[in-house]
Amino acid sequence: MNVRRSAAALAASAVLCVGAAPAALAAPSPSTPPAPVIPSGLYGKKDPTYDGVWRQSFALLAQNTVGVKPAKEAVDWLAGQQCANGGFASFRADAATACDDKTMFDTNATAMAVQALKATGGRDAVVKKAVDWLKSVQNEDGGWAFVPGTPSEGNSTSIVISALAVAGEKPAEVKSKAGKSAYEGLLAFRLGCAAEPAADRGAFGYQPAPDGKLPADADATAAAVLAGLGQGSVVSPSSTDTPAAAPACPAGAADPAGAAQGAAGYLAETLKKDGHLTAVTPGADQPTADTGNTADAVIALAAAGHEQSAAGALEWLKTNSAEWAKDSPAALATLVLAAHATGTDPKSFGGTDLVTALNATGPAPQTSATAEPKPNASDAKDGGDDSNVWWIVGAGLAAGMGIGVLLSGRRKKNQL
Repeated sequence: MNVRRSAAALAASAVLCVGAAPAALAAPSPSTPPAPVIPSGLYGKKDPTYDGVWRQSFALLAQNTVGVKPAKEAVDWLAGQQCANGGFASFRADAATACDDKTMFDTNATAMAVQALKATGGRDAVVKKAVDWLKSVQNEDGGWAFVPGTPSEGNSTSIVISALAVAGEKPAEVKSKAGKSAYEGLLAFRLGCAAEPAADRGAFGYQPAPDGKLPADADATAAAVLAGLGQGSVVSPSSTDTPAAAPACPAGAADPAGAAQGAAGYLAETLKKDGHLTAVTPGADQPTADTGNTADAVIALAAAGHEQSAAGALEWLKTNSAEWAKDSPAALATLVLAAHATGTDPKSFGGTDLVTALNATGPAPQTSATAEPKPNASDAKDGGDDSNVWWIVGAGLAAGMGIGVLLSGRRKKNQL
């Protein structure tokens, strides 16, 4: 989820910087930004400006999933971030100050807060207001954008659909003013029979490129699997396990579940190359391992009933995710959810106790996890986030100069 949140922050910075960036670059300020003030109830110690609500939601969701009762102040902090209209911003330093027309609302943060507060319970009114707000900012094409009022994209559409499903809504019945359903909005980002290369067929894209072509995007695809199956981020181990089918020309364009299976096939084939997903980071000449999206792909494949197709990536995560997830609540939480989805013990994940590490990033929980997950084949073999975000702001400034921004996925979800 690291790219998801990076893309979201990049989108926000691009929106904010349009028109203002040239002047800012012409006369840069030599001052060092003040150190962020971290609220006592918030998980993570790094700047929460772009991902405070997001990482908090993942932390609470993961804790709840493994039998940990989160600290009351942590749940209170998350619920207190909601604006009067029901929406959430990425982070509000002063929740006592009312939201206004300058508030940058965040559909991704709102959707994840819905999942977390629904799971922890006792916040039905907050969840309902958030769901109503999400419905109110649905675009006419049936989809959603990270920033309401901007064009729909595959990631946000998927994330919102998953939240709606968790909240008890039927995405096929959630329709825009133009009569387009949430699933119609989602399936518009599916690569069809004309996709080139053919291996991209069945994948989902983030947004069309300037030339109108919709590139396949692993992050959008993983999120679309959950959305198409009507599932949230918490996936229980499946009672059945089959290999994911290789990508093929998609059939049943109006079938979200079928589209989810096609997307799972794309992920499975993509993972076969290196055992993990890759991404190009700013300033890098070559693709690097994308740990966050790899974890999301594992969750998506498990949700689709293809744990064996995720087995190699799961083993790669056990060996290679420690540094990426260190002190990062969203990253640690994502790994906890990946472990849960595959029946793996999160307390012994490649030698790391993910639950203890997650708990240590915020206020002490009320209870500790006691239940152990059921062992599976993966266990037998075994025996987000919070990285620097200033390159995001710089990229947003560049976008303001007209260089342009091509976002390619995530998230949700762990770099900040």
